[in-house]
Amino acid sequence: MAFSPNFIVKRLLSGAPSKIRAQKYVLTKYFQGEPKISDFKIVEETLPDLKNGEILTEAEYLSVDPYMRAYMIGYKLPTDMIGGQVAKVIESRNENIPVGSYVTGTLGWRTHTVVDPNKLSSLGMLPLTIVPDIKPHPVSLALGVLGMPGNTAYFGLKEICKPKEGETIAITGAAGAVGSHVGQIAKILGCRVIGFAGTDEKCEYLEKELGFDRVFNYKTSNISAALKEGAPNRIDCYFDNVGGEISTKIMNHMNKFGRVAVCGSISSYNDIKLPKVTIVQPAIVFKELKLEGFLVNRWNDRWNEGVNMNLKWLNEGKIKYQEKVYHGFENMVDALVGMLRGENTGKAVVKVK
Repeated sequence: MAFSPNFIVKRLLSGAPSKIRAQKYVLTKYFQGEPKISDFKIVEETLPDLKNGEILTEAEYLSVDPYMRAYMIGYKLPTDMIGGQVAKVIESRNENIPVGSYVTGTLGWRTHTVVDPNKLSSLGMLPLTIVPDIKPHPVSLALGVLGMPGNTAYFGLKEICKPKEGETIAITGAAGAVGSHVGQIAKILGCRVIGFAGTDEKCEYLEKELGFDRVFNYKTSNISAALKEGAPNRIDCYFDNVGGEISTKIMNHMNKFGRVAVCGSISSYNDIKLPKVTIVQPAIVFKELKLEGFLVNRWNDRWNEGVNMNLKWLNEGKIKYQEKVYHGFENMVDALVGMLRGENTGKAVVKVK
């Protein structure tokens, strides 16, 4: 699956100052099952000259995330494709954001953007932020452990699950960008961590490299037996990235007054009809569980707190990461589908050039 347009920046010379021709993905059909190239078209547009306070950015890395599959049904078509990016500032009329600096924000699947940082409401769900100096780490981490997934893990775990030292936490989607990060923070906080992932290789990585106590292949394991083995004292906190039957089984293995952070339901994102699963209400009632769904933009006013703490842990060697890097703006849809199929361990990103 690939588009093949010319993605070189185009300047229009007409006697006036040169203008940028940006390219962007526009969703023209709602997803049915897996996203397809035919659901999109690439559109070119001429960007306006900068006004005072604005910047012109050029995307270097674009993000593909599970929420994209679920959110687009809420938009009226045709609509620009949503998503985060790390971009370099190539022109600026903003004294606080010089040319050459990097920014990250929900600018969508597009090559170039004119941005007024003071009009955050037009930028999507997350704030536009200047990427701090994270050398020697790659700037793409501003889309991963030092960006939205990192803050989702940080705030979701600390503010929703509120784990205590010695407690046991279960994580589904444990090898993804958020799940793998949640587990490492939980270990820093002194918890026992068990996870569920989709391949034996991912399970081995999480145990041997990231320090999870036990990880099980949900495709080949008996989930109830795995819970008894991995969590003999039952579960105190559950970080739910997938939903589905496995979540019902985990909640039934939780301790009284357990806490559940509901982050996503990737197990059903590509389903045309929602799956039927065993009801969770008996476990919630009799175990007196607390469930709370959340969106990370709840903590926009504390955004740098999460980034700075994750950077501190990264520099101290307490957190590790993996990236699955796809290449080429024309391969955005391939990357999205690959991520939804579980091709990635850690964060999936697309290097634009």
